[in-house]
This record gives sequence, structure tokens and C-alpha cells, in this order.
Amino acid sequence: MPNTESLNPRFSDIDSWPTIEAVEAMLEGQMSAIASIKSQTQQISEAAEAAAARLQNGGRLVYVGAGTSGRVAVQDGVELGPTFGWPSERLLYLMAGGIDALVHSAEGAEDDADDARSRVRESGVSADDVVIGVAASGRTPFTIAALNAANDAGALTIAIVNNAGTDLLRAAQYGLLAATGSEAIAGSTRMKAGTAQKAILNLLSTAIMLRLGRVYRGLMVDMVISNDKLLNRAFGIVRALSNCSEAVAMEAVGLAQNDIKAAVLIALGKDPAAAAQLLREHNGILRDAVETLDRNPS
Repeated sequence: MPNTESLNPRFSDIDSWPTIEAVEAMLEGQMSAIASIKSQTQQISEAAEAAAARLQNGGRLVYVGAGTSGRVAVQDGVELGPTFGWPSERLLYLMAGGIDALVHSAEGAEDDADDARSRVRESGVSADDVVIGVAASGRTPFTIAALNAANDAGALTIAIVNNAGTDLLRAAQYGLLAATGSEAIAGSTRMKAGTAQKAILNLLSTAIMLRLGRVYRGLMVDMVISNDKLLNRAFGIVRALSNCSEAVAMEAVGLAQNDIKAAVLIALGKDPAAAAQLLREHNGILRDAVETLDRNPS
């Protein structure tokens, strides 16, 4: 399998092709990028379970990367708050070149291993944290150094790469490989490699949230209610999970101060204080709390 930097002779004249042919060829590449993940489902699930076990102790999700890979990693992290109610203080982004590199290229920063080690140390990465390093090449010094430093601090480390047999895979406790091969535009890892990275991150972080009880019966029960659309969605979630009327759902969400999990328990007959206590007793996992009600309906 060629690596992500190699030139594919098939595309050597892509700039002269009719646009429709170029687009179709690039789409083919996107589809193959997703297919490359199929072999990784077992590793992704094992990494998610290990990560969830660490995060139950109050640790952080730490995303590490440079350039395109770093931007893809940050994109995954910022969606966890609105979708799953993941607290911003439990997210950390170690982007080569700093957060400014999200919008301004800082490609040289990817070689600064000393900066990576310093930032891991200064951020207080510990055994409760989960550190996810993303690099298409698998050879980025910044990302490798960050994962090695995180290992030294006792954190759980996960790597997402697109080239086999690389140092980043070896540095991680869980290595996830999407061998996407050469790109239609040589070295442009924003194409196939970036697509595969984003898909793996989607699967990994969502599986972590599943194991942490932030989804119940396929619904986002830790969703942050930040606008009218999401408030109406919350009413629908409470109705679906408690089989109550719209009026009861609206009242329950209000009494729960927009906490969907508590609102479900209120709609099922608990008062707000009892709902909050029941969730605390079950580590915030709504399924366990509801099953307790089913066993003890009084």
C-alpha cells in the first residue's frame, strides 16, 4: 500500500481532466477512505471502552495534532459539548502552533517536539486523562512527543494514523490505522486521509459517550439546550422516553432546569430532588436509573 505522500500515476494529469471526471475520481477516493476503516472496528471499540473507564474518574479528553490532522481533531472535540453535554473544562487541545493554527498555517510547528512535551507537562496531563493524537503520516514529531509525554504521565493514549508501521502507532496504547494510501493530489491529506480521520474520531468519541451513559435509547439525553429548536427537541426526547404528554414534558424540563435526564425521571413521577439523587446514585446513567424505577415502582 502506498503511503499518503506518494504520487499515484493515475492522477498525474488530473489537472487536465474534464471537471466531472476529476470530481468522480475524488469521490471514489472518499468512498475508499471510509472503507479503509472497516478493519478497525474492534480496535476502535476497545479504545472507546478503555477511554470511558478512565474518564469516569473525571479526566479530560485531550486532542493532539498539527495542520490538517489537528484541525480535524479539534472539530471532533468542539462538537462534544452541544451534542453530549461534555464539559468544556474536560477538553484540552494541544495544537502544534497553538489554537491560532486552526485558521493560520503554522506547518513548521509540527517539528517542535520540545513544545509538545512542555505543553503536556504544563497542562497537568495525568492518569485520568485520555490523549488522542492524530497524524496522517504517523511521523509528526510534535504529536509523537506529546503522546510519549502523556504515556509518562500515566494517561491513556490513542493514535489515529494513515500509514502503517509508524512511530505514532508505536507510541500509543491503542493504535487506529486507516491505510488510505496515496491521494488524488499527492500529499494533500485533507482528502482521503482527513476523511478517514474524521470518521474514526466520530466513531471513537461517540462510542465513548455511549459507554458514559450520555445516550439513552438512541437519544441525546445530555444534549445542551441552547436555543428554541433544541428546547423543542428536548420536549420530544422526554415524551419519547416517558410516554407522557407534551404538557407534562414541558413542565418536567422546566422543573429539571433543562436537564433532560432529570426531566425524564420527573415525567416518570419523581420530584426534582429525588430525580437528581437517583441520577447521582447511578453515576448519571439514565438507563440504570429508569431500570431502578421499573424494579421499584413505588
